[in-house]
Amino acid sequence: MPVGDGGYREGMSTLDPSTSLQRTYRYLRIGIAGMVVVIFASVGVAAASVGWLTSLSDYYYTSARTPFVGALIAVGFALLALSGRGLERGLLDAAALFAPLIALIPTTLAPGTVAGVEAPCRFRCFPPTFEADAANGIATYLIAGTVVVIVAALLVMLRQVPVGSFAISGGVAIGVLAAVGLSWAFARDWVLAQGHFVSTIAFFALFALVAVLAAFPRRSDPPARVFRALYIVIAALLVAVLAAYIAFLPQPDTLGIPLVLVAEAAALVLFSAFWIVQGIEKWDLANPSLR
Repeated sequence: MPVGDGGYREGMSTLDPSTSLQRTYRYLRIGIAGMVVVIFASVGVAAASVGWLTSLSDYYYTSARTPFVGALIAVGFALLALSGRGLERGLLDAAALFAPLIALIPTTLAPGTVAGVEAPCRFRCFPPTFEADAANGIATYLIAGTVVVIVAALLVMLRQVPVGSFAISGGVAIGVLAAVGLSWAFARDWVLAQGHFVSTIAFFALFALVAVLAAFPRRSDPPARVFRALYIVIAALLVAVLAAYIAFLPQPDTLGIPLVLVAEAAALVLFSAFWIVQGIEKWDLANPSLR
């Protein structure tokens, strides 16, 4: 091999890993923010034909379903890739596991909300014709999650993955998978009635904690004041939006205003804002992990 090529390769070996890693983290953060755009775009396109519904989640039952589900599953994978270390890893891994559940367990629906979708109740309930879809989604989720845990355990046994990393991520995954599996097996009606809301609340609550940890990192230098302030604002607003979301659930369309839709949209904007802020903060870091 020519000496010049060898020198080139040697230079690449020292420069490319960090450059490639920077690009990977940049694209992941941009991609997560972009998935929020996908959700909003799909809902906006569907709203042109079905109008504004009481919540973003109601659009699962419209033409927005495919991009809505796909975007949330993509967010889950991206969060796993960005999960960091320690407590931050546990929180983001848990959030990554709840993101697909928001999509795979559809929301309950009020009668007459979407043409052609029957909800046999007075207020809100789960449309029976979609139970098979939910069952398939949850079964697939449990199987895929179990396979990932087994593969991770094998990598630990082969000493390809540190035991400490698996202890955190594996423990979180096993806990969430067990909770979902047992709930589906013994309380299916409850899962269909409340699973979507519980997953949504858990996802954004975990992310509010992630924003707090970004402002006050435990294992690295604190961010610049402007970034710390932005993270604190995002965390505080997420908590406020979550409180409003929970309060508005019993009365999603008070005074003709889709309050739950507004709360969900605000939570997604804040979620996207976090990744934009962190992407800017860590843009030039050689190893720009969460921590």
